Amino acid sequence: MLKNRTMIKLCGMTRREDIVYAVNIGVDALGFILAKSPRQISLEKVRELTHNLPPFINRVAVVVNPEPEEVAEIEKSGLFDYIQFHGSEEPELLDSTALKSIKAISIAGEKDLDELKKYRESADYLLFDTKIGSQSGGTGESFDWSLISALKLPYILAGGLGVDNIEAALKKLNPLAVDINSQVENEPGKKNHRLVKRTVEKIKSFKPKNETKIKLKFI
Repeated sequence: MLKNRTMIKLCGMTRREDIVYAVNIGVDALGFILAKSPRQISLEKVRELTHNLPPFINRVAVVVNPEPEEVAEIEKSGLFDYIQFHGSEEPELLDSTALKSIKAISIAGEKDLDELKKYRESADYLLFDTKIGSQSGGTGESFDWSLISALKLPYILAGGLGVDNIEAALKKLNPLAVDINSQVENEPGKKNHRLVKRTVEKIKSFKPKNETKIKLKFI
């Protein structure tokens, strides 16, 4: 598979107007946080917000240490294409889901990369996010990108990405996809359309120096 552009996920969706705007400017995936969070949303609300969503827009359920019954309920809802795990889930849970799986690995230092050994074979995708203390994800801060700059595997980059740093992140890492959230908000769950637009434009205009060939196990 040839990577010819960076895929874009806009996470923490809670409002219909933000979803409509994101779809209209060409975002590839929408993230809905079902775990405890300032951006937490119910399955019923996701169903309401995504009614009549156009085809080929992927929907991602974001969870933290869910029980198997919760995963089953998410699958049964028919609302999602992916489930993104942000806790200390066992690899067997990722293996067993009927949805495509994303495993977030939160990074404060080099030691956190040991998680790669645990999840690399069970997750369809890996996502790298920022860890500050006990908070993983949604921090609004970036981690030290040099910790993953030498990795030879496809991944999704998250963690404080926005207008001011997205170009630097793409040039340094050239990730398979990016996950944007807190840096394009007025407040948690309420997107700033101007910031979303500027960030998406920068991502879409990014041209890597060399076309990147990547091998994905599910292709």
